[in-house]
Amino acid sequence: MDHPTTPTIELVERDGEVTLSIGGEQAMQAWERDLMWASADMLCEYGQDFYEVGLGLGLSALRIANNPATRSHTVLELFDEVEDLFRARHPHLPDNLTIERGDFFRRVFELPSESVDGMFFDPALDMDVWTNADLWARTMPEVVRVLRPGGVFIPFFSTKPELRWQYLPHFRTIRVERHPYVAYDTTEYTHGTRGDAYVQCFRKD
Repeated sequence: MDHPTTPTIELVERDGEVTLSIGGEQAMQAWERDLMWASADMLCEYGQDFYEVGLGLGLSALRIANNPATRSHTVLELFDEVEDLFRARHPHLPDNLTIERGDFFRRVFELPSESVDGMFFDPALDMDVWTNADLWARTMPEVVRVLRPGGVFIPFFSTKPELRWQYLPHFRTIRVERHPYVAYDTTEYTHGTRGDAYVQCFRKD
């Protein structure tokens, strides 16, 4: 996908809330920690070499890299500013954690086949990307190709009890875990600010 201009990226800390803002939109907030950790822990059940799309606040990246099972973890981030903010808060990173720059929808075609045991997917994307059926039809077979047999693809949690259509046609085995969540009162990207969230794990047979 083309990003001709870099949006304004800032870390907003106000009234006890921590928000990563990209282009004026809430990209991620610190209340997500337990859900990100649950997703990361699930990913690490399936192997030792992992790939993550979207750094955000780095909650899942650090959790995955610090798991005793993890041999290598690579994070792909689109924006320099997001990595700069993360490194300012976490100057000492695990040796097995690598952060790369790039656009996933191009990079996925370059990744070696059967090279990772799991992929965690949590980029900040515009709605026109999420609704682009042709883009997902091209991209998801590449994700499956990159996964080793038995490897998994875990997208960010959903606060709606439904499987995501973007990924569903490409996997036969799907594991779902339900977790309670409480967001900030100011959170705009969830379906309500408290309730149940669903971690979806798509496994390559």
